[in-house]
Amino acid sequence: MPKVVAEIGCNHRGDMSIAQEMIKVAAIFCRADYVKFQKRNPRELLSEQQYNSPHPNPIHSYGKTYGEHREFLEFDIEQHRELKEYCAQFNIGYATSVWDLTSAKEIVSLSPDYIKIPSASNTHHEMLSYLCDYFEGDIHVSLGMTLSSEREELIELFKQKKRLPSLVLYHTTSGYPVKFEDLCLLEISKLVDTYGKEVKEIGFSGHHLGIFADVIAYSLGAVWVERHFTLDRTWKGTDHAASLEPDGLRRVKRDLMNARKALTYRRSDILDVEIPQREKLKWKTPR
Repeated sequence: MPKVVAEIGCNHRGDMSIAQEMIKVAAIFCRADYVKFQKRNPRELLSEQQYNSPHPNPIHSYGKTYGEHREFLEFDIEQHRELKEYCAQFNIGYATSVWDLTSAKEIVSLSPDYIKIPSASNTHHEMLSYLCDYFEGDIHVSLGMTLSSEREELIELFKQKKRLPSLVLYHTTSGYPVKFEDLCLLEISKLVDTYGKEVKEIGFSGHHLGIFADVIAYSLGAVWVERHFTLDRTWKGTDHAASLEPDGLRRVKRDLMNARKALTYRRSDILDVEIPQREKLKWKTPR
């Protein structure tokens, strides 16, 4: 069964009411299975110079410095607890990407179904080890901008921790948005062939335009399909342009469920739907 994740990330613009509206729309209109946020500790992630430097694209900044911008978009752990409870009201799952050890420890306290590791942090072995040791749910990891040697180190860590059965690997390309020639969807088949018998499942996190690639990803073996989600692609913020608005996400869910129905073998030589046509049209050798 394909699972659709509406990646809200920081597209809530630091506003709880917008975040709640996005949860409600993703659940009721789009029929997504999960919404996913992000949790970062800017002081832990950024150097003093990075924190105090201006945003590289000032038109999208919510603060005078990049650090202030990141702080403005952060929800604290109690707000995340409230968002998780709000998700439960609409029967949609809550999840969060964690970028650093402090954030990981905070989100573990909420006991979500799964915690996501973004591509940027999949070499943070201290955080990965902590999650393997102290988080009982599944751990999803994106593999964008990752060397094959780094991927193997990650797999070895989970193997040593005996956590491969709860690991979900995502193919992704870390661009916003990604050109079709850079999607490299056949890497999904490679992940399935290489790790499919060891890990729990394979996923696809897309930052591309349109929705046709998501069905291809599912047909290649990606059970989880994650797309950035926004209520308005023209809003301020660098992720909105590579996000889907509600009708786009609704279509992704619809198309994936239809793909699931279509990706089967014949149940018999002649299907029930073919019987009338066979009687009417099939050539019969005259006797």
